[in-house]
Amino acid sequence: MTAKAESLQATFNQTFAIIAKAREAHSPQLTPREVGTVISLSTGIARVSGLPGVCFEEVVKFPGDLYGIAFNVDENELGVVLLGDYWQLHAGDEVERRGHVMDVPVGDGLIGRVINPMGRPLDGKGSVIYAKRLPIERPAPPIMDRSPVTVPLQSGIKVIDALVPIGRGQRELILGDRQTGKTAIAIDTILNQRGQDVLCVYCAIGQRASSVAKVVADLRENGAMEYTVVVVTEGNDPPGLSYIAPYSATSIAEYFMEAGRDVLIVYDDLTHHARAYRELSLLLRRPPGREAYPGDIFYIHSRLLERATHLREELGGGSLTALPIIETEAQNIAAYIPTNLISITDGQIYLSPNLFELGILPAVDVGKSVSRVGGKAQHAAYRAVAGDLKLAYAQFEELETFARFGTRLDENTRKVIEHGRRIRTCIKQPEFEPLTVPEQITVLLALTGGLFDGVPLERMRDAELALRKAAEGFPAGLAQRLTSAEELKDSDREAILQIARDTLAQL
Repeated sequence: MTAKAESLQATFNQTFAIIAKAREAHSPQLTPREVGTVISLSTGIARVSGLPGVCFEEVVKFPGDLYGIAFNVDENELGVVLLGDYWQLHAGDEVERRGHVMDVPVGDGLIGRVINPMGRPLDGKGSVIYAKRLPIERPAPPIMDRSPVTVPLQSGIKVIDALVPIGRGQRELILGDRQTGKTAIAIDTILNQRGQDVLCVYCAIGQRASSVAKVVADLRENGAMEYTVVVVTEGNDPPGLSYIAPYSATSIAEYFMEAGRDVLIVYDDLTHHARAYRELSLLLRRPPGREAYPGDIFYIHSRLLERATHLREELGGGSLTALPIIETEAQNIAAYIPTNLISITDGQIYLSPNLFELGILPAVDVGKSVSRVGGKAQHAAYRAVAGDLKLAYAQFEELETFARFGTRLDENTRKVIEHGRRIRTCIKQPEFEPLTVPEQITVLLALTGGLFDGVPLERMRDAELALRKAAEGFPAGLAQRLTSAEELKDSDREAILQIARDTLAQL
């Protein structure tokens, strides 16, 4: 080829490239869309035809910025769970496939905010600032990524920290009949994390709007919103939102855990979650199982709670502690859903309506409550002062029942009963009044040492307040040893007892 021909060829190629580039710039970019059609609607459920490529739990979009999750993927139609106000939908509306599973915004910008399970703000403070989005359904950490639960998570409640201790990374169930103080225990535990470098996530599932507003107001009034995220679904929200709420809240908490932080999450409550899932399942015409709950109801809760753990130091050492709440009916802790959750969790705190009616608050039934982690997640000082407390209280309850028959009691039995009455009075604790570790150790040590036995029952509250005030003046070294893994030395024990004796002598 001659030089002239080569020059013409180069010019032609250059011109062709310019034309192709200009054509591409002015051509509309066509992106393929997979679209289906709404066949029928029911409460929180849509049946959709088309969308042959959709996957299980994939997000689909309806008109009006309404989203749904593909739950039933059948040969000819989809059963879609709706995640919002679906009243404007009609049969024949267009449904678009989104190509991803349900996710939620996560990040430090959520701290102090009240959001719904989709990450939309409910507190009127503008849009949510987030770092990234995470799927709401995520696999639980493998066993080899987990560390033993050894660090206590202080609730600030004497009866729990002493007798039913909770560790960071543990799952402790709170159960009892309605209006027995389950939420109050969870809120007190959140309040006690102030200054403990523990972030909190409170997930309200299907609660009344007034109840949620009260909880948020209490958290804000006590300064707890500075380290808390609140995820809310109300009772009149679609069941789909109630179903995804705990999973969304857990993904938010996992973001902080994977960053090496300690996190506490409260699910209030999983009874409403189970009912929402049962409602969705029956509307989707899945077969009802025991007590009309679908057969996989155990699995939906186990895959949720298995995500709570304490990660190894190589993975940041973060932890996620779960406090699920469940409601019993007529004290039946052997019912289907409570039994499931008792077998999933690492212990339970049972609240008795009988104790509640007697004014013993928090109404923790020590005999039916247990922590399967136990002393492994408790300061050594607690083990020294509370070792015999549970046994002494159980003996008192048996003897008190026996004494009601009017039998003449010997002196030793009377002493046991009087001591037990002071134990019961001492484990009472007002709401929003969590105690520090030195305060608890001082009160419990005085209790087990018999220093309260000479105090009249009506003056027990004054005596306890005096001891708590005295504990605030402990030397820094003593207070530090009480909150460490060190055993309680005899010299420290005697020093605390002497301070207690001197304080009680002044009453």
